[in-house]
Order: sequence, then C-alpha cells, then structure tokens
Amino acid sequence: MKEVMAIIRMNMMNKTKRALADAGISSMYAKECLGRGKGTVELPRYMGGVEEQYADMIQELGVFGRLIPKRMIHLILPDNLVKTVVNTVIQVNQTGRSGDGKIFVMPVTESWRVRTGESGDEVLDQ
Repeated sequence: MKEVMAIIRMNMMNKTKRALADAGISSMYAKECLGRGKGTVELPRYMGGVEEQYADMIQELGVFGRLIPKRMIHLILPDNLVKTVVNTVIQVNQTGRSGDGKIFVMPVTESWRVRTGESGDEVLDQ
C-alpha cells in the first residue's frame, strides 16, 4: 500500500479529479495549501487570468516569490495503481513551466476502516 501526495495548481484540480476518475481512481483527499519551489513564479501567468483576478492576491502576497496557493491531493492506493495515478497527474498538470507541481510516493504500513474494523488493503476503495 502506498500514499501518493500530489501538489498541483489550484486551477487544475477539477481536470485532475476527472482524469483520475476516468482512470478508475475515485477515492482521494484534497486540501488547500500554500507553497513554492526554488524558482520564481510570474503570478499573472500562473493565475491565468485578468489583472483584477490576481490584484488582491498580489497586494496580499507583496513581492513575487512568496507562498502561492496550491492544492494538495492525497491518495492511498494498492501498489499496482501507483504508476497509473502518477502518470495521470503528470499528464494533466504538465505545462513545462515552473509551478506545475510535485508528486511524492510514500509507503503506508497499516490501515483500518473505523466503521467495520477491517484492516489492510480491504479498506481501500479502489
């Protein structure tokens, strides 16, 4: 069992959810987060919109290079689905520009379903 954690652009969440559902992956957790990589991000280009849409954010963040709003997705999967998820997230989110995101894969040693007390791979909805 593995946990796949993907950090993606906020505006790519719906496309990513649809692509994962099309690949047969429906169970996930997501939350808003703030972050940045080592490079600088041009906020107007990153937000992909008109100046009014990001003017408030620029004022709040101040100088470019501050933390950028992102989406963090967590998926707990059987080992055989990890490559499918990683490839799907990359395919949907890869633009070739800074800020496309990161993916981390971590081992999960144990899991339980609270309602029934089941444990192991049986608790996964995949």
